[in-house]
Amino acid sequence: MYTEVDYYELLEVQKGCDDSTLKTAYRKLAMRWHPDKNPGDSDAEARFKAISEAYGVLSDPQKRATYDRLGHAGVRGGAGNGAGGNPFGDGAPFSDIFSDIFDQFMGGGAARGRRSGPQRGADLRYDLQVSFEDAFQGGEADVDLDVAVTCDHCVGTGGKPGSRAQACSTCGGRGQVRMQNGMFIVERTCPQCHGSGSVISDPCEHCHGEGRVERRKTLKVKIPKGVDSGTRIRLAGEGEAGPRGGEAGDLYIFIHMKPHPIWKRDGTTLFAQVPMSFVDAALGGEIHIPGLDKLPVDVKVPAGTQSGRQFRVRGRGMPTLNGHGAGDLVVQVELETPTKLSARQKELLEEFRGTSGHEACPKAKGFFDRLKGAWDELTD
Repeated sequence: MYTEVDYYELLEVQKGCDDSTLKTAYRKLAMRWHPDKNPGDSDAEARFKAISEAYGVLSDPQKRATYDRLGHAGVRGGAGNGAGGNPFGDGAPFSDIFSDIFDQFMGGGAARGRRSGPQRGADLRYDLQVSFEDAFQGGEADVDLDVAVTCDHCVGTGGKPGSRAQACSTCGGRGQVRMQNGMFIVERTCPQCHGSGSVISDPCEHCHGEGRVERRKTLKVKIPKGVDSGTRIRLAGEGEAGPRGGEAGDLYIFIHMKPHPIWKRDGTTLFAQVPMSFVDAALGGEIHIPGLDKLPVDVKVPAGTQSGRQFRVRGRGMPTLNGHGAGDLVVQVELETPTKLSARQKELLEEFRGTSGHEACPKAKGFFDRLKGAWDELTD
């Protein structure tokens, strides 16, 4: 698929680049497109082979000179002609490059020295719904989950009491097997022992040689004050137990806030929209609502308060996560127009309308004055 693409373009280098630049570019691309990092991706595998072919040609001075003169036609068919089955010839430093890359895949050490033994268990995720009250005060929650735990009967060994594990005959106890794919030699986890390097000849009847069994367990999770949606709590060692005595993974608790009938939050700030009659807003009054700290929130509303006005109460918001202090509490007034009026109420409102002048509603007066001015300009 990529064989006819310019080798320099494949390696993302300029035509006159030096050997060091070429080597660095190849290592970067080989790490990115290696089949082990892209399992099942045939496109990545094809790209990896293409950039390896390109480096094999450009890293050899003679082949590079030929390629620069004749292009692909000058080097096509040359693969496999080198001594010892190396398609890039005896002088190509490809083996050194591949060794460096392979070492990085193996975690920084030589592939031949990769540690075999029990594998670490998987990490787990649990999504926990938390109320505003629990987030405000902190507390505990019970978490029930089905998880692989160490088998009590074999104590994680996977074998019957008194039995002994034997070195895996497939990998020779290394936990890895080598597979050759053309010019490449790749190491993978042994399918027989699953990387442990040993096999159980007399497996435990309860866990069938796995060293772990599925079980439901309940954990007490501490909820710190101030948690919010997206907060992650890590419980080390509470994930799945590793097979045959392997280290357990971790459990990650992801917090999601339940909606509250009154309060909303933005970080540590709490918000509430409170309806208020236009009479109380005009004459002044007070708002009384319960706070999350179980103490009343009292807000004095001055006469002439307009709809949408906000009143801030310092330090009554959400606690700061893993810190000191708290945010603020904001109450927003929303004026409510009465929908059902008695005859007497209508009479009083009509009397009020008849006696109120423009000074009672200066915003309305200003708006209509501007509207009249704009209309006069249009009609002139």
